[in-house]
Amino acid sequence: GADLEFVQNKAPKVAASDMMPAAWEKDPSHEWCPPGHGDLYPAMLGSGTLDKLLKKGFKYMFVSNSDNLGATMDLKILSYFASTGAPFMMEVAVRTDADKKGGHLAKDKVGGGLLLRESAQCPEEDEKAFQDTTKYSFFNTNNLWVDLVALKAQFKKNDGALPLPVMKNAKTVDPRDKASTKVLQLETAMGAAIECFEGATALVIPRSRFAPVKTTNDLFALRSDAYTLTKDFRITLASERNGVPPDVKLDGMYKFTDAMEKLIPNGPPSLIGCKKIVVEGEMTFAKGVVVKGTVTFKNSGASKEVPAGEYEDKTVEL
Repeated sequence: GADLEFVQNKAPKVAASDMMPAAWEKDPSHEWCPPGHGDLYPAMLGSGTLDKLLKKGFKYMFVSNSDNLGATMDLKILSYFASTGAPFMMEVAVRTDADKKGGHLAKDKVGGGLLLRESAQCPEEDEKAFQDTTKYSFFNTNNLWVDLVALKAQFKKNDGALPLPVMKNAKTVDPRDKASTKVLQLETAMGAAIECFEGATALVIPRSRFAPVKTTNDLFALRSDAYTLTKDFRITLASERNGVPPDVKLDGMYKFTDAMEKLIPNGPPSLIGCKKIVVEGEMTFAKGVVVKGTVTFKNSGASKEVPAGEYEDKTVEL
């Protein structure tokens, strides 16, 4: 109900030069940032929502990213989670090249428990190993199941906090102005809570429960025929994709949705048979473009149109 709604916290961006709160007179709203989705837990506690849920008799919580269009409440998974007696369960999927930069599941060398390692926690010299999908085979979908009684117990054990690792993300105070003040955003990840619960577990799920839209690369793919809308209004990969999404790499100029819209005024190209598509430079796609295999589109001058037709395993210079 409405009485269970709550607002998560915000945190000041920190100037990289002196570690002081950043100031931006042009738009003071840019001085603040979300402290990562790990803030979910203290926000639930601080707002009284956790206690309200427990008082109403709720024992389990399912939480996912709002941008994961494949995440739904699955009663079979809930039943399984309840049957395990585990305090915390993370849904994981097999890593592919399309998501090798995402946080992966690992084991603590000391205690042997499960933990989550994000790219922001990875030293630069270890980046190649971090992205090795044969070494780290599963990634966190951020579909999480939590025993609320166990969560409350963890807060009591840790004096009202969860000891989540803090990640440092380098940004600019105005995300659209790369010349603006360099800042650090201090964030925590809600999946990292897996290391806080003894007996926490993970469940390997089909790719159908993971359809994220975090970047314009994701949105570009999601709007194509590589994905389908089911009768119950879930977005899933087309069966022809065999559970593997196309790998989309758009030029940095298309980082924001308004720029991406100009790239595909006639809709995205067909990607159902595409392994990887790379777009470098300014261009637009005509209606009727079909991409198969691995294709790179390049343009070094003024904007040009990619003509309708089929492109397979090639580099296209416009």
